[in-house]
Amino acid sequence: MSTSNVECGARRPPPPATLILAGLLIAASVPPWGWWPAAFVGIALLDSMVANRSAASRLRRGMVVGAAWALPSTLWVVDLSPPGWILAAGLHAVGLGLATALVPAGRWRRPGLVGAITLAELVRWSVPFGGVPLASIALGQAGGPLAPVVRVAGPLLLVALTVAVGMVLSALFDAGKADRSSLATIGIAASALVIAGLLAATAPTGRVVGELDVALVQGGGPQRTRATPTGAATVFANQVEANQQVRTPVDLVVWPENVVNPVPEPASGWRHEGRLYADDATAALATEATRLDAVLVPGWFHRDADDPTANLNYQTAIEPDGSVVDRYDKVRTVPFGEYVPMRALVQRLAPDMLPARDLRPGTGPAILDTSVGRLGIAISWDVFFEHRTRDAVTNGGEVIVNPTNGASYWLTQVQTQQVAASRLRALETGRWVLQVAPTGFSAVIDPRGRVLQRTDVGEQAVLHHRVERRQGLTWASRMGTWPMAVLSLLAMAGAWTASRRRT
Repeated sequence: MSTSNVECGARRPPPPATLILAGLLIAASVPPWGWWPAAFVGIALLDSMVANRSAASRLRRGMVVGAAWALPSTLWVVDLSPPGWILAAGLHAVGLGLATALVPAGRWRRPGLVGAITLAELVRWSVPFGGVPLASIALGQAGGPLAPVVRVAGPLLLVALTVAVGMVLSALFDAGKADRSSLATIGIAASALVIAGLLAATAPTGRVVGELDVALVQGGGPQRTRATPTGAATVFANQVEANQQVRTPVDLVVWPENVVNPVPEPASGWRHEGRLYADDATAALATEATRLDAVLVPGWFHRDADDPTANLNYQTAIEPDGSVVDRYDKVRTVPFGEYVPMRALVQRLAPDMLPARDLRPGTGPAILDTSVGRLGIAISWDVFFEHRTRDAVTNGGEVIVNPTNGASYWLTQVQTQQVAASRLRALETGRWVLQVAPTGFSAVIDPRGRVLQRTDVGEQAVLHHRVERRQGLTWASRMGTWPMAVLSLLAMAGAWTASRRRT
């Protein structure tokens, strides 16, 4: 009988409270709380809970921790669909449970857990429905000291190092046993942290090629609202009103996502009072761009004229002469928010909360070409996916703009997590990131991931800042996620190999 099996039989099941505490600690690291050290302790507890257990036991325990992590950090989903909240948390829990089940049970499990949890996060960011990278380990570390490593190998390296720190904490509790694997874990993890830190300090971050005076316009208004024909006119009016606060001279003025939401022109030709129509909006936007002598980037949302069953979500670039010179259509669409997978089934769970038409995703590069430079762009949900901003900078984007709209969401969990995502994208790409929302949060983030300015929720405000136009690529922008995916698989394979040799 192997040592691991003897230990497995000798241990008593830990109290469920310990498993729940581990998940809650990981959740506490995620914005809006953002207590980044809590993730290390939570992961250390997770490791101690799955040590020397059977695969089935590790699966169950990992799922409990995953559920305790996901449920509080995605609480905002309750307002849209309580069954959807439970389902999303369940998928999250299964992912972590599988990660803990697919590594050795014994003393060499820790390197395997680093690889397995990193891969579990990658899978969660990718499937189902294109991935849901919310409440992630990486977002929880955006304000921590490890965050700069993302410019080396992206957010997966940040996940791996966070898990490694948790493994070190767990191993330190076992160090008194003079366990070779515990000492090896501490040594390997410490070396990895030092190497990653040195690489982050020396990695290329791009170069400055110019400056822009920018203004981010937040029209203001209440959270937790739903789109209506008359409400769209009010949102647009708030934006125009706030735009009057823009100080000149200014080079670039950015508006949020889908604040220009015109209704279709009536077939009768008779217009309803209090509604926004496309030609009126176009004229008003051209007037504002000309008045400010600046490039204006507003966000549009409306029914597709060529396909009445689809919606469009895009940003245009309007030059000071009023001409539209470029357009970017949102590529990553929000499942159940902008399109409905398995609509016939899902509609039974939330019939009043789902979009009537699916959004048609864009296919072009993530850039807007303007007279003030080439802008990288990530509309709202795009910014949670590192490959979208990587697409922007590899296509020459010099500043990244992130127009968004979180006005329909309950609480501020999505909004604060988006700020964290923008911070990671700034570090990864070596670019300034300009996040602008109609009701908050709008923010100016520098290439070091620092939030230099941020609005409050609901206020009408304009953020002014001078930002750098930058070129050049970080290592993360050049390589993407595949190096960390390969290293994670090697960590799992190495753990199994070492475990079998010791059996």
